[in-house]
Amino acid sequence: MRVLAPLRVRVYYDFASSLGYVAHRVMERMAHDLEEFAIVLDWTPLDLARITGWPRGVVVDERRRANVLRVARELSVAIRMPTHFVDSRAANALALEFAGTAREPAWRERVYSAIHEEGRCIEDAAVLASLARDLGFEIDAAGDEERLAALERVSLSARAEQVTGVPTFMLGGWPVGGIQEDSVMRSLLGRFAAKTRRAAAN
Repeated sequence: MRVLAPLRVRVYYDFASSLGYVAHRVMERMAHDLEEFAIVLDWTPLDLARITGWPRGVVVDERRRANVLRVARELSVAIRMPTHFVDSRAANALALEFAGTAREPAWRERVYSAIHEEGRCIEDAAVLASLARDLGFEIDAAGDEERLAALERVSLSARAEQVTGVPTFMLGGWPVGGIQEDSVMRSLLGRFAAKTRRAAAN
């Protein structure tokens, strides 16, 4: 059996986004499909408020809440939605610092589950510190400023790539926003992988 070279797909996310959490869970259960297509997801956090201008702390209106809950229900993802747009910059900045290490997927899982399953407030530094201790490490607060500056750079770069929301899958430089049911995502990613490999072979 021919071994395929891995294709890397960047996925922009923000812990504040409930749809981002839904995407996290959908792609988690699609691990076998990703392995079949030899696709590796590079989960990349950004500051959604910097992209959209949506004010941090604003109460999530009923129309938006109903839409997210409908999508989650249709995709069979249980979710506990925050009542407001969470300021997730500190958690996102740490995730960015952990990119390429074993801490990144563990941190992404721990923070997402804390917000969207346990209903915990990650805006509280003590809560973030507690989540880090759950994973066996301490957060070095001395690096906060540098981490936030790095998050700002990534957010501006994503905006330049025409990213307008999260989750966004970057397929060959094209931003594809949102999350669909497993079969649709399988078709989308399968076509992308096949097309990319055909182009590389020519």
